Amino acid sequence: MPHRAFLFSLRLGDALRQTCFERPYRLPQLTGDLTAGLTVGIIAIPLSMALAIASGVAPQHGLYTAMIAGLVIALAGGSRFSVSGPTAAFVVILLPIAQQFGLGGLLMATLMSGVILIAMALARLGRLIEYIPEAVTLGFTAGIAVVIATLQIDDLLGLGLGPLSGHYWQKATMLVTSLGQTHWPSLVTGAVTLTVLLGWHRLGRRFPAHLPALLAGTGVALLLQAAGYDIASIGSRFSFTWPDGSAGQGIPPFWPEFAWPWQVADANGQVPQWNWAMVQALLPAAFSIAMLGAIESLLCAVVLDGMTQTRHSANSELLGQGLGNMLVPFFGGITATAAIARSAANFRAGASSPLAAVTHAIVVMIGLLLLAPVLAHLPMAAMAALLLMVAWNISEAPKLVHFIRTAPRSDILVLITCFSLTVLFDMVIAIAVGIVLAALLFVQNVAAMTRCVDISDHSRLIPAPLPPGWRVYKINGPLFFAAADRLFGELLTALEHSNNPLPTKTDKICGLVLYMDAVTLLDAGGLAALDRFIEQCQQHAVQLVLADLQFQPLKTLARAGTIRNSEQLHFAPTLTDALDWISRSDNYSPV
Repeated sequence: MPHRAFLFSLRLGDALRQTCFERPYRLPQLTGDLTAGLTVGIIAIPLSMALAIASGVAPQHGLYTAMIAGLVIALAGGSRFSVSGPTAAFVVILLPIAQQFGLGGLLMATLMSGVILIAMALARLGRLIEYIPEAVTLGFTAGIAVVIATLQIDDLLGLGLGPLSGHYWQKATMLVTSLGQTHWPSLVTGAVTLTVLLGWHRLGRRFPAHLPALLAGTGVALLLQAAGYDIASIGSRFSFTWPDGSAGQGIPPFWPEFAWPWQVADANGQVPQWNWAMVQALLPAAFSIAMLGAIESLLCAVVLDGMTQTRHSANSELLGQGLGNMLVPFFGGITATAAIARSAANFRAGASSPLAAVTHAIVVMIGLLLLAPVLAHLPMAAMAALLLMVAWNISEAPKLVHFIRTAPRSDILVLITCFSLTVLFDMVIAIAVGIVLAALLFVQNVAAMTRCVDISDHSRLIPAPLPPGWRVYKINGPLFFAAADRLFGELLTALEHSNNPLPTKTDKICGLVLYMDAVTLLDAGGLAALDRFIEQCQQHAVQLVLADLQFQPLKTLARAGTIRNSEQLHFAPTLTDALDWISRSDNYSPV
């Protein structure tokens, strides 16, 4: 395919083209998009800040992500309702990077992940989500939820521990031993916020609970502060530098500045000298970010397709995600992907095209410029309560319980493995081990379905008595590496048993017919096992007839030269032809 045609086939901005240019786009659609974008933008402002804090960076970097990555991905992606920005799923990956490499390392990892996502789009890996078992996705998302919820306990209770380091059990132990230091004003603030988040839907309001809950929590915090209690807020926790060099509290009320990601300071406050060793150190994390971003964005698009009865362009969505993550680090933004909760709220609010996500990005920009002094008053306990609710939502607890009750034991094992590894070690290890374990269990189940049955006495398939010494076996299932050795081993055992000195003459086998109409696949492992079985038949002077081969197995045998390999190996187009052939007096020797 020519280079230009190849790139065009990716359909950059496929969703925008389909909704706004290839069909009429009128005032009702525009009004719905503006309303939905305003709604989701209001939700995204506090949520983006909270997720940035959870990822180990200042809250404005979450706003930069929603602004820039959200805008680029909406214009270039392949899902018309998806809204992209910082998401909770990335916290478990981004926080260790920020703690070890600082903001500069996080921006570089995001840039590298964008390159990987574009490579995945060019390689047409957009249907990747179809090959990720549900047990794996449920397992690692539930594990992510537990990790995120655990990390919020510090701010929710006002323990003042600061960034927690070490493995999960070390963080949990530190939190448990510090429970006696609970700051009750922070706890009250977080509890009020969480109560509104949990009870808002009972009021029958369609507007999401995020903003009312944060307003309630902030109001309580301001009252407690007026009474003389000190409650940590974004303004007291974070600071920035004005263009004139003076210091400011909270988040900066101006546009992000362009900066090369590799020139941003690391965790020690120094600009690192990037070399191949540092790139290698970040490459596994970048690959993990890209894989998780692909899974999250494509899963979000699939969920939205089910809600809206539409279809997304998977490779275009990957391309848009890659472009967004490549561009956003140059403006201080962290990793972005499509968020299911915000995307679903976008659709329910009346969106009909990616212009709703564009509007959401513009609303976040306006919020940064106009509301920065107000946002500085948001209490950290209220932000922690908001993230607790996010953790609960991404855990999909009801779906998880239903899965455990109804799924096969092997799938439950995969889920528990992914969950445990995500919590105790690393999400990358969890996904890799989960997919490998799921694949092995799948291969085991498929191999168990491949069976060989003696149909010599089957009156419907074998209407006439077989000549003495002949048996007919029917093989059901694919003959691949995991099944072929066992199956031909069983046949060989029967063959050797019948040709020892002990059996009667009527038990002795002089010929076999393998009825293979149900064999859909013959791979290299199956071919090797079949060749060994043919050699054993030659040693025992047993004629072998392969009947009713499908195209793929026959093609494999032809390419391997097996068809011309033995004088005692014969082929028949159907089982009837095989039975006619062996019934001739010169094709068998009565025992």
